[in-house]
Parts: sequence; structure tokens; C-alpha cells
Amino acid sequence: MQKIEVLLADDHTIIRHGLKQILSDTEDISVEGEAANGNEVLLRVRERNWGVVILDISMPGRSGLDLIKILKEEKPELQILILSMHHEEQYAVRALHAGASGYLTKESDSEVLISAIRRIAGGGVHVSNKVAELMVRDIRPSHGPLPHTQLSDREYQVFNMLVSGLGLTEIGARLSLSVKTISTHKTHILEKMKLANTGELIRYAIAHQLAEANDF
Repeated sequence: MQKIEVLLADDHTIIRHGLKQILSDTEDISVEGEAANGNEVLLRVRERNWGVVILDISMPGRSGLDLIKILKEEKPELQILILSMHHEEQYAVRALHAGASGYLTKESDSEVLISAIRRIAGGGVHVSNKVAELMVRDIRPSHGPLPHTQLSDREYQVFNMLVSGLGLTEIGARLSLSVKTISTHKTHILEKMKLANTGELIRYAIAHQLAEANDF
């Protein structure tokens, strides 16, 4: 039996350890490498071919949608499964459009994770019914696209950080960008969404289930 060789990419050691324990009970899946940040992911992917890369969308260094795009540009056949703390509505559709083959939240059952790895390794796609509905809605909007869908990937990333309560300085530090650049992104976000300030962004995010009300 040819095993599915997996690369685990998550900046939390305890998460990687837990995933290794779960996958060690399978006969056809083997964890052959780990990465704790985006730069390590790139190095590991360039070293060899992988059956599946299990990728946290939020890690130090290169991360998020940009990292997915870079990985797919370098290795178009690479199969990527996103395992994220973010709710599906926030990133799933964008991650799939960027090149990922599946999206799971870290609340998912281990059986679902194993099934997703097998499906993706075989060239399939794993999406929940909710994500499938979102993708159809994205393709055929009934009343025109929602304002947040008009944001670029970087703007959407900044948008999510803003509505999570992060300030411009902290966002800049996390994305390795200047405060001026983040401020410019914020201005463009507000213009595209026709909103006046961060408070309105937060209310919009809660209203469209892009953030939890009790986070604020």
C-alpha cells in the first residue's frame, strides 16, 4: 500500500503533535514532515513531493492566501488542505479560489479530517455543504455581490484583522508591512464597502456572520 505522505504546517507544536497522533492510527497516511511558519513550508515543499500539505492559513512569515498561491505556482499538482481556526464563511471560498483543495476548521472531527486527506490525495475536493452553497452564491449572486467580496485578498485579510480588534500597528507587524500601507488598505476597504469607520466595519462583519459579536 502506497501511503499518503503528509506535511503538517502549523505554528503551534501542540496542534502538530495532536494531528500526528490522530493520523498515526491510519494505515495509509504518514506524517513525513512539519513546518512552523510560512517560510519553512516553502522550504519543505521545495525539498520533495508531498501527497497532501495540511496548512494553517494564519502563521508567522508568509501565510494565508498569498502562501497558497505561491505554493500552487511552484507546484501546480500540490494538494493543499486548509485546517484553520477561522469560520468557513471568512476564508474557505477564497482559499479554494487561491488553489486549496479543501477547507476544515480545527473544530472538525478526526474522521472528517482523515476522509478529507484521502479524498484530496486522490485528486478530489473537500468542501462542506455550507461552503458549496457559498461558492454557488459567489458565482450566481441573487442581488449583486456583497461589498466584502469586492475586496482584494490582501484587503480582505486586513479587513478581518480590523474587525477582530487589531490596530494598524499590530496588523502591520503581523503582515510585515508599514503602518502607512495598512492605513492605505483600510482607506480602500472603507471606500469599496461604502462605510465610514472601523465601527461600521465591525457591525457589517457581525451582520454578515464574518465575525462573532462576542469577540468585541
